[in-house]
Amino acid sequence: MTINKFQGKTESEAIERAKKEMGPDVVIMSVKTVKPKGVFRALKGILYEVTAALEENDANKANPFAQPQAEAAAQAPMRKPESINLAADENIRIPAAVPVSRPQPIQRQPEELPEQRPQPQQASSSALEERLDSLQSLLEDRISAEKKNQEDGIGGANDQAQEGFSFVKMLYQTLLDNEVDEKYANQILDELEKISSKGSNIDYILSHIYQKLVLKFGQPKPIEFQGSKPTVAFFIGPTGVGKTTTIAKVASRYKVDEGKKVAFLTADTYRIAATEQLRTYANILDMPLTIVYSPEEMKEAVHNLSEYDLILVDTAGFSHKNAAQCEDVKKLIGGLSAGSKTEVYLVLSATTKYRDLQDMCNIYRTFADYRLIFTKLDETSCYGNLLNIHLYSGADLSYSTYGQNVPDDIEVFDTQKIVKKLLGGD
Repeated sequence: MTINKFQGKTESEAIERAKKEMGPDVVIMSVKTVKPKGVFRALKGILYEVTAALEENDANKANPFAQPQAEAAAQAPMRKPESINLAADENIRIPAAVPVSRPQPIQRQPEELPEQRPQPQQASSSALEERLDSLQSLLEDRISAEKKNQEDGIGGANDQAQEGFSFVKMLYQTLLDNEVDEKYANQILDELEKISSKGSNIDYILSHIYQKLVLKFGQPKPIEFQGSKPTVAFFIGPTGVGKTTTIAKVASRYKVDEGKKVAFLTADTYRIAATEQLRTYANILDMPLTIVYSPEEMKEAVHNLSEYDLILVDTAGFSHKNAAQCEDVKKLIGGLSAGSKTEVYLVLSATTKYRDLQDMCNIYRTFADYRLIFTKLDETSCYGNLLNIHLYSGADLSYSTYGQNVPDDIEVFDTQKIVKKLLGGD
């Protein structure tokens, strides 16, 4: 039996998340309210948490694109088991900074399950939650004392603390305005709690949150070369995100700037215009272009281009809901020999809704271990999805593009620049 916890702003939202993640046959065992935790709990809203269970023999019904025996492996990288740190999964709203009253939890009797026994992890979770509640009480006492001192006219350090709190609130709202998911914004609040005793001046807080965001993005990973054998880089993704143009930018970067031998392959035979577009770039850059229609032709073409450093493969863009085309791309990537140096890049538009990006990541993860390229950063002023999808998928960031100009409007993902924008900078 698989048992997980899910949270939402309402009871129905939490149940919907459980059904989406575990399937329609999931059994809701209990529902309760979750009290905000932490020094910055005044910024957080009340959540509902459901405990859901699913028999093991019902667990392989969700993904129509994956093989039944590979379902669990395909889904595992995308959704990590719920952590003990409940704050990491909280959705947050910003009320006035006043003490939050504790609502009475909603008690619901769990449905009877055969041979149901407490899980060891649940027991340890209860113990840890008790310690967290104890810490919460201490923090509440501290905040109450600070508030009383302010009311009694005691300033000094309390004035600085209040200034720091207001600044944190402003930074938090800035992250939300940039469409950073509440879950990840909440994680940042929790991390700020750890430094609250060391200092709360504005410069210290800003420096700390900047460093934390840089670490969360991690180091970008562009295309890697391995010497004697060519690197075969597949570019996958939905329609309209700019895969073909991105491939041309990458090709120009490595041939013109670094002197690499680069070749084009295209398996995008669904759109004649895409092939002609890539042919135009190939003529301008003086690179060979080969059209392939099957995994066998792909393998042969790579063999014929063995003297090249880099082979860039353009694949057909398709809806992530199209099972047939998804299977075609899967076979194409898997058709190369085991000795080939293969990299897969999922190209996504920064203007796409977060929910849709999540679905795309889930489907493409069923057949490829990919890195991320974000396009159309010039068409949006909100960069939160870059952080959201990186943390959600666990995939490394690679490149970002800012326009249609070849070869200029592309760069290795600039983490520091994006973090500055997330924090309201230019």
